[in-house]
This record gives sequence, C-alpha cells and structure tokens, in this order.
Amino acid sequence: MEIRLPLTIMSLVFIFAGCGKDSTTPPPDPCTNVTIDITGNITNPTGTASNGNIIATASGGTGPYTYSLNNGAFQSTGQFANLAAGAYTITAKSSNGCTGSKSFTLTAAVPCTGVTITITPTITGTTPCVSASGLITINASGGSTPYTYSLNNGTAQSSSTFQGLNNGIYQVTVKDANGCTATLTGISVASRTEGPKFAAVKALIQANCVSCHNASSASGGVNLSTDCSIVSAKDRIKARAVGGQPSPMPSSGLLPASERQKITDWINAGGRVID
Repeated sequence: MEIRLPLTIMSLVFIFAGCGKDSTTPPPDPCTNVTIDITGNITNPTGTASNGNIIATASGGTGPYTYSLNNGAFQSTGQFANLAAGAYTITAKSSNGCTGSKSFTLTAAVPCTGVTITITPTITGTTPCVSASGLITINASGGSTPYTYSLNNGTAQSSSTFQGLNNGIYQVTVKDANGCTATLTGISVASRTEGPKFAAVKALIQANCVSCHNASSASGGVNLSTDCSIVSAKDRIKARAVGGQPSPMPSSGLLPASERQKITDWINAGGRVID
C-alpha cells in the first residue's frame, strides 16, 4: 500500500535537507604572496664584551612592524643591543600578522688588528752634579685614549712623564684603552752639556785658583779641580772672588770687574753646570 505525505510535510523535508550546507566563502589569507624581507646593520662586539648590536629593518608587508630576537617577545623597534658574539635570528611581523625571519652572526672583533701605536719620546738629560735629574716625556698616538705608560716593564701609570732618572738606556711601553700595546726600546738618557756661563767661570777657576785648590793641594780643604767641586763651592767662590770676603781669591787680589761679573752672571742663572 502506498503512503502519500501531505505536500506541506514534503516541503519541510527538502528545506531541512538544504540547511546542512554553508554557502559562505572564507576570507582570503592576508599573507598569501606576501614575503617579509629583513635587512640589518650589525656592530660586532669587542673581544668577550657584550657590546655588539643589530639594527633590523623589515619590508615587503604592511607596517608598522614588530621585531623579535631569538623567538623572544616582540618589540616595536628593530634595534637589539648589548649582544655578545654569536648567531641571532630576528623575526619581523607586519600589522597583518605576516612574518619573516633572518639570521645574523656577530663576530668578536680583535681590537688591535690594524692598530699601530706610535711612541715619540722627549728626553731631558741629567744635570751634571745633580743625581736622578733626567726626564722622559712620551707622546703616544695611533690607538684609543686614554693611554697608560710603563718604564722598563714597571708599574703602569696614567702620566706620560718619567722623572728622577739617572743616565742609562730605558724602555717604555704604552697601552691604549683597548689593551693594544707598543714598546720603544733604546731611549738614552745622558748628561746635559755644560752651559756657556759655567764654561766661562770654569776657565777663570782653572787659570787662577786650581793651582792652590786641587786634589793634591786643597788649600783650606777646598778642591776646585772638578765640575762638581766648582758647583758645590759656588757660594764660597762668590764671596771671595767677587766680594773679597773674608779674603780675596785669588790671593794676589780680586779679578777684574768683567771677570767677577762672569761669576755673578753664572750664579744668578742657577749656578749649575748646564747654565
């Protein structure tokens, strides 16, 4: 026996049967055919220090971009600082969520490669008859300031001057702020030559006084046969040879005024061998 459903019921069957289909089209993927490119400028760290950096710039999508280092949190800037030597991956994400990544390698820079430190000494020789009177002043260039200085592998100092030196051969080492060093050897400190005023007085003493004041016949216990003995006795020479007190020198009478003036000029200049 055939059963016939009313038309109204059959229509409902067809209507419900059609409700199982979704006729809505999904939205397009905003990252389709989008390639995020990353370029970067790097600054390599120095030695073992964490002072390198990477500055990344993204393109190819829709900005603004955010950036992540080694899958870390995203940030608004592409600059990453205080980095040690090593490999790093930077990921850039566009405003639509599209991403791209690029790897960078920081290499520890050797700070002294290509660095030449030039050492230029200025030498002041020793003053005869004055102990430890030499001086070396160093001018350094070619490295990174500030410099430190050491003499004969001694303790480093910030001052570029070494004083209180005796005659001899010296070595100076200079170290710059990055630890780069240079050494200069064979720096000679020698006695300074005698000055013209001393030479004139010495000639007067030798001509008029040494016959009585020498190593074998030191009248009054005074020997004037050496440079240092003349310097040591300068006050006595002035008193007797210039002022005639307590008695004139030479014993035959005071020197002419022009020669006494030579003694006065020398003592006023400092009374040293170098004057």
